[in-house]
Amino acid sequence: MAGLAGQDVTQLLLAWNQGEDAALERLTPFVYNELRRLAHRYMTGERRGHTLQTTALVNEAYLRLVDSQKVNWQNRAHFFAISAQLMRRILVDFARSRNYQKRGGGAEKITLDDGLMGPAGPGRDLVALDETLKALADVDPRKSKVVELRFFGGLSVEETAAVLKVSTDTIHRDWRLAKAWLRREMGKEKSEPRLP
Repeated sequence: MAGLAGQDVTQLLLAWNQGEDAALERLTPFVYNELRRLAHRYMTGERRGHTLQTTALVNEAYLRLVDSQKVNWQNRAHFFAISAQLMRRILVDFARSRNYQKRGGGAEKITLDDGLMGPAGPGRDLVALDETLKALADVDPRKSKVVELRFFGGLSVEETAAVLKVSTDTIHRDWRLAKAWLRREMGKEKSEPRLP
């Protein structure tokens, strides 16, 4: 990841917080490459002719991150968490603007399987997932965060555990329970949900 270790990233984020422009210059390749990796995961699963391109998604997320002067960066894990939130917002906003929820937009059902590290198929119904995740956050914020980090952030179980400062066993349990909750809740809206 641009040759930076986790500790180096944390130090650069903290320096950037303190107004050091040189820190942002050194951090930029890492940030851009990481966003590109996340965006590529999403866009490879989209249908041909999708109007949101990987570069546009990366650029939008990058601009929002760099413009976020109000973020008090804590460490690399905090960066991953914020990146996952930004990707979620951008993708959901785009889906809403294309009226995917209202008309179906050719979207397929979401699959949240154990191996999932990000969207893997065309036309995900991200708006429905986003709304259901908001409801889950009201019931259990940590489980909602686990889904956000794994699905939108592309983080592994180990990385998610580090971000949330819990054990990997807790992440496995939260992931399993969150998927069951999402299946049930999303199934209320559609007669035949395809969540495995």
